[in-house]
Amino acid sequence: MAVAPWLYGGLCFRFRDQNPEVAVEGPFLLPAAVAVRGGQMAMAAVAANPADTAATAVDHRKPQREKVPGLESQRRQIENGRRRPLRVGESWFLVGHHWYKQWEVYVRGGNQDSSTFPGCINNAELFEDQVNWRLKKGLVEGEDYVLLPAAAWHYLVNWYGLEHGQPPIERKVVELPSTHKVEVYSVELLLVRHSDMDTPHTAQFSQTDSVDLVLHTAREQFLVSPQEETRLWIKNAEGSFERLCNTRVTVLDAALKTGQVVVMETRNKDGTWPSAQPHDTRSTLEEEEDFQGQPGICGLTNLGNTCFMNSALQCLSNVPQLTEYFLKNRYLEELNFCNPLGMKGEIAQAYADLVKQAWSGHHRSIVPQVFKTKVGHFASQFLGYQQHDSQELLSFLLDGLHEDLNRIKKKEYVELCDAAGRPDQEVAQEAWQNHKRRNDSVIVDTFHGLFKSTLVCPDCGNVSVTFDPFCYLSVPLPVSHKRVMEVFFVSMDPRRKPEQHRLVVPKKGKISDLCVALAKHTGISPERMMVADVFSHRFYKIYQLEESLSSILDRDDIFIYEVSGRAAIGENSREDVVLPIYLRERTPARDYNSSYYGLMLFGHPLLVSVPRDRLSWDALYHILLYRLSRYVTRPSSDDEDDGDEKDLEDKDRLPKPGRVTAGSSQDPGLEQAGPSSRVVSRSRAPVDNSPGPSHWPQRARRKHLFTLHTVNSNGTSDRSTFNEDTHGVSFSSQPYIAIDWEPEMKKRYYDEVEAEGYVKHDCVGYVLKKAPVQLQECIELFTTVETLEKENPWYCPTCKQHQLATKKLDLWMLPETLIIHLKRFSYTKFSREKLDTLVEFPIRDLDFSEFVIKPQNDSSRELYKYDLIAVSNHYGGLRDGHYTTFACNKDSGQWHYFDDSSVSPVTENQIESKAAYVLFYQRQDVARRLQTQASSSKPPASSACGAPPKSEFVDVN
Repeated sequence: MAVAPWLYGGLCFRFRDQNPEVAVEGPFLLPAAVAVRGGQMAMAAVAANPADTAATAVDHRKPQREKVPGLESQRRQIENGRRRPLRVGESWFLVGHHWYKQWEVYVRGGNQDSSTFPGCINNAELFEDQVNWRLKKGLVEGEDYVLLPAAAWHYLVNWYGLEHGQPPIERKVVELPSTHKVEVYSVELLLVRHSDMDTPHTAQFSQTDSVDLVLHTAREQFLVSPQEETRLWIKNAEGSFERLCNTRVTVLDAALKTGQVVVMETRNKDGTWPSAQPHDTRSTLEEEEDFQGQPGICGLTNLGNTCFMNSALQCLSNVPQLTEYFLKNRYLEELNFCNPLGMKGEIAQAYADLVKQAWSGHHRSIVPQVFKTKVGHFASQFLGYQQHDSQELLSFLLDGLHEDLNRIKKKEYVELCDAAGRPDQEVAQEAWQNHKRRNDSVIVDTFHGLFKSTLVCPDCGNVSVTFDPFCYLSVPLPVSHKRVMEVFFVSMDPRRKPEQHRLVVPKKGKISDLCVALAKHTGISPERMMVADVFSHRFYKIYQLEESLSSILDRDDIFIYEVSGRAAIGENSREDVVLPIYLRERTPARDYNSSYYGLMLFGHPLLVSVPRDRLSWDALYHILLYRLSRYVTRPSSDDEDDGDEKDLEDKDRLPKPGRVTAGSSQDPGLEQAGPSSRVVSRSRAPVDNSPGPSHWPQRARRKHLFTLHTVNSNGTSDRSTFNEDTHGVSFSSQPYIAIDWEPEMKKRYYDEVEAEGYVKHDCVGYVLKKAPVQLQECIELFTTVETLEKENPWYCPTCKQHQLATKKLDLWMLPETLIIHLKRFSYTKFSREKLDTLVEFPIRDLDFSEFVIKPQNDSSRELYKYDLIAVSNHYGGLRDGHYTTFACNKDSGQWHYFDDSSVSPVTENQIESKAAYVLFYQRQDVARRLQTQASSSKPPASSACGAPPKSEFVDVN
């Protein structure tokens, strides 16, 4: 008859023939396995330790009887089991080839009393020794062993038993490229501590085991307490070390090989890692660990223009619930290493290291070099050490942390739906649920809110309502529509110095508005003004009256010239022409060619009105000599060459330059537009109809102070555009005239100090005071209806075309921590500016209930009150500046001023300033919840972020 085994307490009895099966309890010792036939007993002992036979899935707590099938049935069950496909993670067992072949002969013989009975399963031939039970090297399937699935193995053990003391050889199925395979040989790793690299511990792992099991084994082996944080490194063949960041992957995926060294390191008390510190700083580390200060009161070293990063980090570090999330290592369970939008957990881990160091209480300041490197690696715009915006870094960091800690491992596709007339409550709930289906992290829990966006088509009136999440609010500042511009006014009267004026003009005005504003100060008609941008002693641009003022930057040097009322540049219809005049000086030759002279621009250029019908080189010389008469001395008679008497008589009949007589004019250059223009100025003598300068007799050998040449707009090369004949002057293109001075003549007759002199008009002393604005005004402006710009139109589904729709944003749901970004920096196509308006913001009880449109009851109004916890400040202008931080310590409730590596306590009345740039507000109910949690674990801290105790405070303003 069939033989049924009975396993109990590690013992296996097999009674043949008609003998009953007996269970024996207690410490009953059996000899080696014995097989008795012909009516005798055959018995076998399995491993005495029940743990060694755990793989048999037999319950050892009570006797288990199992009917043994016939030999043919045994053969079919085992062979059918061997033919099943391999599945990843399943257990298969090794059976010695010799025993298995003996069993096959036995079952195929069909005789239970045959001498071919195999006895208990014996795998002794597969082991190197009987102590460690390590498999022999180089075993081959089919020659040394056969593989059986778990069910077949359990059958054989139940039917025949396992040799005493031998462990089952269980192996897992692993997935290899394009195939599955039973892993016969496990991976043997050498585990060492970072502090003791010379004492390895050998441990075996399946390739399907997780790296987390390796870490757990190492912690158990080296007796690491649960409170200590550890991480693993692997030593590569070339001797370098590589972090095992993702402990959720398998040993196979981590490419761990037998004999590889795995190093476990434990975080220091000060939050640093031993591997992150050079050997020559160990003494410094010991000093830092001995230092004990207030956690969180820790500066950040400026690595070179990294104050923007330090400011953002200090603000984020003082968000209580986020900091607690990292300090309590809750982030370790949520690191997302497979998110294609993330950064493989590296940004989150780098930020966690910073937080742990800053809040260890063992540092006065830390060097964020590793974090800076990580940021530059994943965001190339922050590479190097250029100046950047703290809000831009904050935006990148929040997004990076969110994706690195996103609990959604595989984002599903979510179609965005318009309201289509549905109630706001329904649409908002649907939008938030859709957002959470793809985005679920501590950043979403802490910083994300929801606002309602309403678009209205101006043509068909179609209304589109959507609800969109936000991480921070970028609110505009109420700005004045006026602009203050500084200009220099140059009068036609050569005796008047240029005047500096400060003018208030429309921000979106035109050049004509600038002239109108100046006319109120000077009394000169705007039609007699020309506006030019002067740069490097030349005209960078001469503006037309219809051009926009936005093309003029605050740093530009703007000159406004008085010209003739009938003068214009390049208009042949006018009776007068305006000539741009440059001043140049000949420089001595610097080479062996004595005929070479360099020409260098100097002084301020001029715009001079000249009568078109009386223009000649000689007349132009006298006109320019008159215009320069304030700082150019005319040569005396002793400086002139002798001429004939007739010339002297003619000279005496000419009007004397600079002399005003009754019934005659000053020097002819005084009447810039000529007699025909009839232009009379208060600062000039009356104009008569005397012949113009081109008709005056000239001395043949009169000594000229300078020479005149036509040049291009840069004043660097001569060109022939100024042609003089008997019929007058013609222009082939816009003429530019250069006054060229010899060095000796310039030194003798040109007064540089006087030429550079100017006076300030009374308006320069006026200061346009900017009234402070309330933060609530900025939020109201954020929710105001606006029209989309041409560069960003909206596609109307009804009109089937892009439209400049009206858009309105409303707040629907606010987050636990609200970040408000004050848009101080304004950028347009032509201008950039920083608004230094003082924004007055409350330290406590900022109430948003009036701005949230979600229906609310009396109790929910308390959910919209916020207290300030941090401020990022920006001092300076657009080109340069410095970032600092005010922050309230979550443990002590004290405010501190963080200026890179320097930290000082401050009072609340120092927080509000024109430098405030990014504000961090925490909801009051969240603060109460955190205080309740903290009081249950330690003595209660200050109830709110109030003033620090009496001490030395720093004046940061």
